[in-house]
Amino acid sequence: MSRIGDRILTVPENVTVNVNNDVVSVKGPKGELSTEIAKGLSVTVQDGNLTVSRKNDAIKKFHGTANANIANMIKGVTEGFTKKLEAFGVGYRFTLKGSTLVVNDGKSHTDEVEIPSDLKVEVPSTTEVIISGIDKCRVGNFAADIRALRAPEPYKGKGIHYKDEQIRRKEGKKASK
Repeated sequence: MSRIGDRILTVPENVTVNVNNDVVSVKGPKGELSTEIAKGLSVTVQDGNLTVSRKNDAIKKFHGTANANIANMIKGVTEGFTKKLEAFGVGYRFTLKGSTLVVNDGKSHTDEVEIPSDLKVEVPSTTEVIISGIDKCRVGNFAADIRALRAPEPYKGKGIHYKDEQIRRKEGKKASK
């Protein structure tokens, strides 16, 4: 059984955590995030330590999730999150045009993806893109949306994939004897 909800989170000195009813807001050097927690959970901050506790077992399923979300908010406002994507294939490339990411991914047309205002997107080379921001969920969802434009195929590995992702390769057809 997981005990993630019971862990005690340490709040860095440059981060402030405010709890108003069911809303927890975290403010740090990179920005401010807030989330709503389930009714029946209580968040207490004392001496730089944050604990999430529940009143009864009926809301046990939200306990660990709330603790993990608050931990991600604390990490986001101090360090931030990044995802790196890579394009593999002939003619596959990324380019930035203002606040739009233009993706050439082997289709007859280019895909233009609007970059959200709270995320930062860099294109260090034509086949790589780096997405960064303070909200882990927003960074991951935007990276998944770009990857979904052309997911890697298992035979040649062509497509858009995460930088450290291992693509399971298939052998393909064998020549008849």
